[in-house]
Amino acid sequence: MRASDRAYEALRGDILAWRLRPGTPLSEIELAERLGVSRTPLRAALARLAVEGFVDTTRGRTAIVSDVSEHSVRGYFELREALETHAAKLAARRRDGAVFADLAERFDRATGLLDAGDIDSYYALIAEFDQALAVAIENPAFAASLDAVRAHLARARRMAADNAERLRRSASEHRLICEAIRDGDEALAASAVSAHLRHALTTILATLAVRDRQETPA
Repeated sequence: MRASDRAYEALRGDILAWRLRPGTPLSEIELAERLGVSRTPLRAALARLAVEGFVDTTRGRTAIVSDVSEHSVRGYFELREALETHAAKLAARRRDGAVFADLAERFDRATGLLDAGDIDSYYALIAEFDQALAVAIENPAFAASLDAVRAHLARARRMAADNAERLRRSASEHRLICEAIRDGDEALAASAVSAHLRHALTTILATLAVRDRQETPA
């Protein structure tokens, strides 16, 4: 793997996992030393992240991690709902029923993971669902577009990771989606996805509102 690709993957992973939070300055000297690359491939990685919207290079000489704002979250959710509801219909039409039957059962048991505080394993299950949906729609270009939108919302979703009740409801919502796809019910699959995304958006916007109140000077 090229040095620029290594730097890109490392920085993108840190941004998505909130190890690099919105507004964090991205010093080329410090990052190059930490990642073990020269500044030329690092700049290429930062430029790529800027094109994808994860890094903001418009506020001065030092790039920063882009913000997660209400406006950006709403925009990405609108796009994701359009894409993912249609993806659910295609998956219900083309699916491997056994795959989604298994996922439905695992989401039904996911409260055990959440009760144990194993958030990472729960998100790993979400990732398996996303991958199964990508396979089921049989359209790599469509799947890549959906994955790009999800990546941006992954940062916002992590903000609500400590909302245990919301995560339990999310598990139930995913179970319903999987059952609809398993049964080949296109209308229910699309409706269940839409409801899930609207509930997720409401939770994330509430989390953002709390953050903004905390950050606003009295």
